[in-house]
Amino acid sequence: MTTFKDRSDVLAELGTKLSIAEIFETLVEGEVPIRFTAYDGSSTGPADSKFRLDIRTPRGINYIATAPGDLGMARAYISGDMIAEGTHPGDPYEFLRAMSDLRFRRPSALALVTIARSLGWEALKPIAPPPQETLPRWRRIALEGLRHSKARDAGAIHHHYDVSNTFYEHVLGPSMTYTCACYEDESWTLEQAQENKYRLVFDKLNLKAGDRLLDIGCGWGGMVRYAAKRGVKVIGATLSKEQAEWAQAKIAEEGLSDLAEVRHSDYRDVPESGFDALSSIGLTEHIGVANYPAYFTFIKNKLRDGGLFLNHCITRPDNTRTTRAGDFIDRYVFPDGELIGSGRIISEIQNVGLEVFHEENLRPHYALTLAEWCKNLVANWDACVTEAGEGTAKVWGLYMAGSRLGFDRNVVQLHQVLGMKLGPKEEWTVPLRPWWRA
Repeated sequence: MTTFKDRSDVLAELGTKLSIAEIFETLVEGEVPIRFTAYDGSSTGPADSKFRLDIRTPRGINYIATAPGDLGMARAYISGDMIAEGTHPGDPYEFLRAMSDLRFRRPSALALVTIARSLGWEALKPIAPPPQETLPRWRRIALEGLRHSKARDAGAIHHHYDVSNTFYEHVLGPSMTYTCACYEDESWTLEQAQENKYRLVFDKLNLKAGDRLLDIGCGWGGMVRYAAKRGVKVIGATLSKEQAEWAQAKIAEEGLSDLAEVRHSDYRDVPESGFDALSSIGLTEHIGVANYPAYFTFIKNKLRDGGLFLNHCITRPDNTRTTRAGDFIDRYVFPDGELIGSGRIISEIQNVGLEVFHEENLRPHYALTLAEWCKNLVANWDACVTEAGEGTAKVWGLYMAGSRLGFDRNVVQLHQVLGMKLGPKEEWTVPLRPWWRA
């Protein structure tokens, strides 16, 4: 089928004006995989598609035309200027899977002239994005400081985690655990799998009553409380004020205050050292790859000789591609987040003098976890919208369903790396074979 994009230069010379559907075609590489309709009555894509994208306003096409790709589409969707039909906004996984082959391209200069003529030049002037979007990276430097400075990291964590504890309770469930669970099989509930994840980390770290654990980036204190209930003295650190307040209240409620503490603190400001073990569950994504040497040196310095550490984080499937997250993730979800492959992480651990003796990939477990979080968001949609607003709730549905698709398709992985700080004689102080139940 010959579409406008195949003859755009000719039409530009002839002064032709385009429908919204024809403009959309110029921005898409290949066929439009689902039905696309617009406020001017035009349409494209398969008429029998289960799913439909409907551009309701000129602002929606402005967002897409001025930022072709995931950022422009996200802006139009989150603002309500583009509606996704055939799916629930709390779990658009199937919709995103149907759209997964959609690729945007930059149109030629002549095609841009035709687009501008068709829409009117005023329609292509930059406009404010939805309020859920944070600043682009280059503007954050001027207003928030250098990337991964303490002040800028605090701002990034605030953007992501201080949405509302009530909102997270609706999405995450009773465990209030915002990291990958570990499933025995697919029949397990989310709560069973999250408890099992903490059990796995606890066992890998070979902890016992009386030991001291430091949990950095501790979230709402799930690992802190799990270990304290088993007699371990634990300090947790989080940059989120709301997380720390929730965690401290829960620690008091469960009678664990003599053993557990969650501080509203940058992990780099924890003064204590000599810990028997250190856990980092979902923090490395926020560190910045260039800062790995300092990060793993911090871990080394906090451990006693023979102490164990476990690093649990999202990774790339290789070590060669860009570390930066996509524009949607960077602007709406994890500002300044960076990912790299597990090989780079292990190398950086080894380079600071820590020994690695086990790693595993939990990629399918995170896909299952995200599916359950989306179910929770759907089930509690009205309450989440009331708590955080429809735009924010849509961001989370889009982000979690898209991430699930990424784990399903090996765009991202989840690795746990277990290691030890050796003593002066390089002794191996753990059993010869794995001592934990997988």
